Amino acid sequence: MPSENEIQAAVPSPEIQVFEQHAHPSHIGEELRALLALAIPVVLSELGWMTMTIVDLIMVGRLGPDAIGAVGLGNAIYYAPSLFGIGLLLGLDTLVSQSWGAGRFDDCHRSLAQAMYIALAFTPLLMLFMVAAQWIFTGHGVDPTVARLTRSYVLILNWGTFPLVVYGGFRRYLQGVGRMRPVAFALISANLVNLAGNWIFIYGHFGMPALGVRGSALSTCGARIYMAAVLVYAAWAHESERGHALFAHWPRPDWTRIRSLLALGLPAASQLVLEVAAFGAATIMASHLSPVALATHEIVLSCAAYSYMVPLGISAAAAVAVGHAIGAGNPARARRAGLLSIGLGAGFMACMAILFLIIPRPILHIWTRDSQVLALGAHILAIVAGFQIFDGIQSVSTGALRGLGETRFPMLMNLAGYWILGLPLGALLCFEMKWGLSGLWTGLTLALILIAVWLCLRWLKDSARMATA
Repeated sequence: MPSENEIQAAVPSPEIQVFEQHAHPSHIGEELRALLALAIPVVLSELGWMTMTIVDLIMVGRLGPDAIGAVGLGNAIYYAPSLFGIGLLLGLDTLVSQSWGAGRFDDCHRSLAQAMYIALAFTPLLMLFMVAAQWIFTGHGVDPTVARLTRSYVLILNWGTFPLVVYGGFRRYLQGVGRMRPVAFALISANLVNLAGNWIFIYGHFGMPALGVRGSALSTCGARIYMAAVLVYAAWAHESERGHALFAHWPRPDWTRIRSLLALGLPAASQLVLEVAAFGAATIMASHLSPVALATHEIVLSCAAYSYMVPLGISAAAAVAVGHAIGAGNPARARRAGLLSIGLGAGFMACMAILFLIIPRPILHIWTRDSQVLALGAHILAIVAGFQIFDGIQSVSTGALRGLGETRFPMLMNLAGYWILGLPLGALLCFEMKWGLSGLWTGLTLALILIAVWLCLRWLKDSARMATA
């Protein structure tokens, strides 16, 4: 006879019940509404994540181009290895969502626990790597003032790595079990924490010394601790609702499940790092141009990254929706969810491309009034507009493939697109052909177009084969 906990574990939470009302929609409109119910909170979360970085740049903007360049270069150095740590846990998208779709709720909890063991093991290695990286990438050719500020920024930012990885793991778990709202709340409210921290620590308020870019890093660390705490509490509350205390029943290490997570997470982490590091490498190349070019690059990169947050959120929702459908044994619904998600991502990015073309200066005014940066920035934004639709397609296709359990192909395509084609071509155009910053962004644009085509075709092929099997 089942125990009380087992009976409660079999009863879906209210959010799960809402989703299940749309689990077998009778027409495409209902399926689209179900997808949007998943996507909107995640999109808000991604926008909140990016807003935090943009606020950092805006808040240090009053300190001048050196500070803008230092924060941008520091983030370029830091985020590739830190996102590798988060990416290692992306296997939770597949395991948790498919377990949830199949009704194996305790299995979701076991996957989360193993992900935390992975986080504990890898975080010290990531922090040591970043200590070395800050010296390697601020050496010869980088403006000495920018280099000094960058090193002080990364040194403090590094202490926020563990809460960042914990946040990433609990976020994937909550998304996989249909709890999207706490993730959105954590990131939106964390922006208020970060804004207040920037105001206090950068410029020196409430008796604190004015720390400049170091204050921005300190504020970011505090916001990450806050985000991790909010999501841990949300997971605890979710487990308590179904009569299963999160920490009272914390599973021991399960090496089989850890290997499964790493088999999915390592390629996904590598794909994420290859993509982020490509833009980080472009930032490092831009740092060998003038301070104006570097500041322009950072502002335009922030614009492109901010627009990218929407398809990235849709991508996470696509992974969950596809995983739910696969877990429920409905591959035809999984294919429809992926196609709808790709259409949503491409449609939004088409709108962003139009905005970048028709109102570049008002967008750039958010960051700066410098005439040189504005003139160059408007030109680079026109190049960025050319890849917006393709950026949306490649991002959402990656998420849909992850819902199927396919993470290696996106990794290989990012390796080929960015590192074999895009960056070498961008460097050639930038330095040898004397195109400057335009050359860097032209190479990245061509890479994104090719990656989008490859990933979309792979999704169409794999999902069609699964739906007709």
